[in-house]
Amino acid sequence: MSDAERPFWQTKTLAAMSEAEWESLCDGCGRCCLVKLEDEDSGTIHFTDVGCRLLDGATCRCRDYPNRSSVVPDCVTLRPENIADLHWMPPTCAYRLLAEGQDLPEWHPLVSGGAESVVEAGVSVKDRLSGSEEDFEVPELVARIRAWPGRWPKGARPARKAGAGRNPRN
Repeated sequence: MSDAERPFWQTKTLAAMSEAEWESLCDGCGRCCLVKLEDEDSGTIHFTDVGCRLLDGATCRCRDYPNRSSVVPDCVTLRPENIADLHWMPPTCAYRLLAEGQDLPEWHPLVSGGAESVVEAGVSVKDRLSGSEEDFEVPELVARIRAWPGRWPKGARPARKAGAGRNPRN
């Protein structure tokens, strides 16, 4: 298959993508918008089942995406130059996968052709949130730590390794 016949994420680096291409990589799972806690001693990141105050639990999208960084000052804006350093991103994240030289999994909307494939594969946080960060104090957040956001769901296959001759992702 020639480069012209391959999808953009297989032929372009993350830095070479247009804004529309970059934004389309988000599968809408909502995992990156879960509250995460860092163990001060080990540096280990623990996901909770608690969403950012802007995360819409029904759509798994940000309620104020254009203004998210001003509303939530610690919201991280993903960019080609910082994605490789964001080791707390979920293992299913398209940005992380491409930065690591992986391909998009079959359930990703750009591959499957439909947004519901993320929910069907068990990747989405839809119907899995215990609430918003505004509903919990820090000790309660510790009790909300969950393993599933940091793992591949049983119903979703991990992405394939990038093939020989593929462009590096970042």
